[in-house]
Amino acid sequence: MDLKETCLDSRVMYDGDFIRVRKDSVSLPDGTVSSREYINHPGAVAVLALQDNGNLIMERQYRYAPKREYIEIPAGKIDHGEDILLTARRELLEETGYVATEWIHLTTAWPCIGYADERMEYFLARGLTHQGSKLDDGEFLEVFEISLKESLEWIRQGKINESKTILGLFWLEKYLNDWK
Repeated sequence: MDLKETCLDSRVMYDGDFIRVRKDSVSLPDGTVSSREYINHPGAVAVLALQDNGNLIMERQYRYAPKREYIEIPAGKIDHGEDILLTARRELLEETGYVATEWIHLTTAWPCIGYADERMEYFLARGLTHQGSKLDDGEFLEVFEISLKESLEWIRQGKINESKTILGLFWLEKYLNDWK
C-alpha cells in the first residue's frame, strides 16, 4: 500500500526568524484532496554531557510558550548549513561553559511529526573541561550536575517532564548499560 501524500500547492502562512508555518494542499493515497499545516524547523541538537564522575550537566530554564521552567539537557537549533557536530560543540560551550574531547552521535529523533519537520540530533559528550559559558543574548539558565540515576528518578517524579530530555536520558541509560 502506498501511503505517500503528494503536495499540490504550498503556501507560507508565517515566515519568522526561527520557524516558518506552511499550509499545503495534498493529494491523499486514495486520490482525495486535503490540507496539511506544519512548521518548518531548522533542526536541533541535544547533548548528554557526561562528567568523569558520572554526573550529567543539566540546565534549568524558563520556556515562554508553556510559561514555566524546565530541567533539560543542553540543546539548541542548527544554524543554516552548519554541521551537526559543530552545532553540538557550540551549544554545549554557549549554554554550560564546557568543551568535550569525545563526541558520540547517539541517534536522530523527530519529536513533533504531526505538525513539524524538526529533527533532533542526540550526542554524548565526554572528557569535559569547563571554560566558562557564553550564553546568547537574551538567554538565561542555571547549570548544575546530577547523576543519571537521580535524573531518571526525577523523570518518575515528574520533575523532568520535557520530551527531548526524557528521550535523551533513556537513550543514554540504554547506551551505557546495554548497547556498549
